[in-house]
Amino acid sequence: MDLPQSSSLEPIIKNFALNLGFDACGIARACRVDDNAIHDYDQWLAAGHNDCMEYASRHIDVRNDPRLLLDGAQSIICVAINYMPFVKQLPDAPQFSYYAYGRDYHEVVKKRLFELAAFIRELTGHESRPCVDTAPIRERYWAQQAGIGFIGRNNTLIIPGKGSFFFLGELVTTLQLKPDEPCALSCADCGLCETACPGQALHNDKPLDARRCLSCQLIERRGPLPGWVAEVIGNRIYGCDTCQLVCPHNADAMASAIPEFAPSTEFLALDNEKIEQMTPGDFRRLFGHSAVRRTHLDGLKRNLAAIKSCKNK
Repeated sequence: MDLPQSSSLEPIIKNFALNLGFDACGIARACRVDDNAIHDYDQWLAAGHNDCMEYASRHIDVRNDPRLLLDGAQSIICVAINYMPFVKQLPDAPQFSYYAYGRDYHEVVKKRLFELAAFIRELTGHESRPCVDTAPIRERYWAQQAGIGFIGRNNTLIIPGKGSFFFLGELVTTLQLKPDEPCALSCADCGLCETACPGQALHNDKPLDARRCLSCQLIERRGPLPGWVAEVIGNRIYGCDTCQLVCPHNADAMASAIPEFAPSTEFLALDNEKIEQMTPGDFRRLFGHSAVRRTHLDGLKRNLAAIKSCKNK
C-alpha cells in the first residue's frame, strides 16, 4: 500500500475505525497525565475511595504516563463503541447492567482494535498497542483529551448528543499524528445522578466513592456484601445503571448496531428461580463470554440473596 501524505493520515485512520463499528474516534498526544489529574487520583486512592477495586492502585507510573505501555509511543487513538441494547429485560426480572447484556466487551472491542492496529502497521509500518480497560490507562481522561467527550458528574464519559452508554478503547501507537482539541464541555448542574444514586456514591461533582457504589459492590466485591446494599439493591443483580438512566444526556441514546452486544433469548428469560437453580455448567454456558463472569456464580447468587432480603423488608 502506498504511504499517504502525513496530513491525510488522521481522516483515513478515523474513517477505518468508524467502518469497524466504532461510534467515535479521536487522537491525543501521548504524554504524561497533567499534574492536577494525577493529584486528584492520588487523593482518591488515599481516601480509600477505590475500595474493593485494588487494581486501581497498581501500576501508578504507567497510569500517569501511558508512553510506558509502548516504546516510542507518540499518539493515543481513542475510540468509543455504543452498547445500548435494542431489547431490554422485563422490569420485574433480576436486572443486569446494559453493558453485560451481550458478549464480553473486552473481546469485542479488542478484536476491532487489533484490526485497527494491523491497518496502521500496513499503512505506515508503525506499531500500536490495543488497550481495553484491563491495561492501566486512564480511559476517560484520554477520551476527553482526544475530543470524544467529557467526564460527567456521574463519572462516566459523556459524548455530546449521544450519551454515556459507550465502551472505550485506546490504541497507543508509535505513529505521530495531529491531536484533536480536548473536549471542553462539562455537565449542567441538574445533579440528577447524585440524587438518584442508590448508595449516595456521588457528591458535588467529585470522583466516585466506590465504597458506596452499588455497581462496584455487586460486581467487584468478594465475600459478603456491606449491610447497606440489601436496603437499596431493589432487583439489581449485576451492576447498576441508575446514574446513567436518569442522565439528561442519555435522553436520546440510540441502540447499538453491534450484533455481539445483543442479548440472547435465554438471557432475557432469566428470572430469580432460574438464577437460584443455575449450576456451574449453566453459568459457564450462558456467561462464558460475558462480563458477568467477573462476579462468578457464587457472587450472582449472593446478590440474589440480597434482592430477596430487600423484598422481605
